[in-house]
Amino acid sequence: MSGAEKIIVVQFKKGRGGIVPGDIRQASNAASAEKIAGAMASRHIGVAAYAVTVDEESGDMADPRLLVSHGEITDLMPD
Repeated sequence: MSGAEKIIVVQFKKGRGGIVPGDIRQASNAASAEKIAGAMASRHIGVAAYAVTVDEESGDMADPRLLVSHGEITDLMPD
């Protein structure tokens, strides 16, 4: 697996069974992701910024590391 670290901002929404991840937006760096998440916080039930490892070949994400969160969120990748 050839992985690269990416910074993403995830919107959370209410779904069947609780809070679920919604749209994902890529950010250029951690500071930018934190600023984006803060700006989006009032419009969503929850918003979080993560650093994730992305497999360049498959596009699969792994090892999410929470940078900042606002509101209600859930695990990005439950076991």
